[in-house]
Amino acid sequence: MSKVLVLNASYEPLNITTWRRAVVLLLKGKAEGVEHNGRMLYANFRLPTVIRLRYYVNVPYKAIPLTRRNVLYRDEYRCQYCNVAGDNLTIDHVIPRSRGGGDLWDNVVSACVRCNIKKGNRTPKEAGMPLKRSPRRPHSSLYFEIAKQIRSGGNREWKKYAFGLE
Repeated sequence: MSKVLVLNASYEPLNITTWRRAVVLLLKGKAEGVEHNGRMLYANFRLPTVIRLRYYVNVPYKAIPLTRRNVLYRDEYRCQYCNVAGDNLTIDHVIPRSRGGGDLWDNVVSACVRCNIKKGNRTPKEAGMPLKRSPRRPHSSLYFEIAKQIRSGGNREWKKYAFGLE
C-alpha cells in the first residue's frame, strides 16, 4: 500500500518502514501516529504516513560521502544556475578551488557545461549568476530516500520532517 516515515522521539527522521510494521508499532504502543492521509485500514483505524517512536533511539552519525552522484542527486540533476535538467552536468565549486574553496558539501553544486564555463574562475556574485538553491550537506543518508518520495508526489506529509528539503 504505502510507506511510512518513522520519526525518533525527537521528531528527526529515523527510517522508512512498511505500513504493516507501522501498524504493529502503533498497536503495541511503541509509537504514535503523527500524520495520516485519510486512508482507512479498518472502519475506525486510519493508516498512518508518519509515526513517532515513544522512546528515543540513539543512532550513531554516519557521514554521507561527497561524491559526484550524491551532489547531482541532492540538486535533482538540475543546473543550479539556469535550472536546466539533464545528464550532461558537471560539478562546480561555488568558491573556486584556486581561491581557497574546497571540496565541501556547501561549496559544490551541479552545473551545466555552459554555465560552468560562463562562471569560470569567479564567484556567482562576481559572474552575476545567482544560485537557485544554496548548497548544503544532507542531514542523513535517509535524506535521499525521503527526497525521492516527496518529489515523486507521494507522502507530502513527510516534507515538514525532512529538514533541508525545500
